[in-house]
Amino acid sequence: MASKRPTTITEYIQAAPRASHQHLRRLYAILKSVAPEAEETIKWGVPFFVEPRFLFSFSAFKSHCVFAPTPAALKRFRSELKSHKTTKNFLQVPYNQPLPEDLIRKIAEYRIRNVREREDDAFW
Repeated sequence: MASKRPTTITEYIQAAPRASHQHLRRLYAILKSVAPEAEETIKWGVPFFVEPRFLFSFSAFKSHCVFAPTPAALKRFRSELKSHKTTKNFLQVPYNQPLPEDLIRKIAEYRIRNVREREDDAFW
């Protein structure tokens, strides 16, 4: 990342490694379309969507990006995520693999429903 800290998601994407730009732009577009009313912010140096609680975030690394809903949201889609690298908190997508757009959209929509219905665990 560049030395100047990004203050917007667009600045974050521009400052991220060049290899990440295509994935990050597409991920941002998906999340923005799913949560058009959410506040977009940078927290702890990464993009967050908040409505009014944490919805999800994403971030870039040298060779992959991550999508971070909540552990409960990822757990709900465990079977569909079997062919993807995940941790308790993240879906990790290498830049040399396609972004699983439909799956990301489904997880993001699920997360929004849970926040609005207050069924999901509190997270951030």
